[in-house]
Amino acid sequence: MNLKKSTNLMWAPWRKTYLRSSSGKRSGCLFCSLLRDKKDKRNLILLRTTYHAVILNRYPYNNGHLMIVPKRHIACLSQLNAQEKNEFFEVLEKVMKALARAMKPQGFNLGMNISDVAGAGVPDHIHWHIVPRWKGDVNFMPVVTGTKVISESLESAYEILSWALASKIRIGRRVSKRIK
Repeated sequence: MNLKKSTNLMWAPWRKTYLRSSSGKRSGCLFCSLLRDKKDKRNLILLRTTYHAVILNRYPYNNGHLMIVPKRHIACLSQLNAQEKNEFFEVLEKVMKALARAMKPQGFNLGMNISDVAGAGVPDHIHWHIVPRWKGDVNFMPVVTGTKVISESLESAYEILSWALASKIRIGRRVSKRIK
């Protein structure tokens, strides 16, 4: 087979870590491990609340792709208690406001995959994805080369979102100094 005629290739070396790590069995839960580690910047944890953590996705679909992860290791929505359910919506609103302030998206995709058959990368620990979207963010690259272009580094996205979550953000009439 002649690769030059049949396939366009684009080198994406940052994906090798993900591909290699997903090829073998991982011991324990990725999210539980990250939350125990307490090295938030290294683990891309932007915010910890009473019941949840907000983590920048290491393998994003788009710039600023975040996940809200319950601190408890639970596999389905029915296992969330009332406090966790209430706090989730508060965290979601605060995260979306911080994303809007820092990255100025024109929309969002929100979603979750429950179970490995649904595509969950961490099937036994539920989590929600928040993906900022902009008009024109889906360009020709995925169609022509099967490659998604992410225009901002994880380090840069982490810094700007950390700033947005830590700074004053107007919520209704009150001003919150730090989003908790």
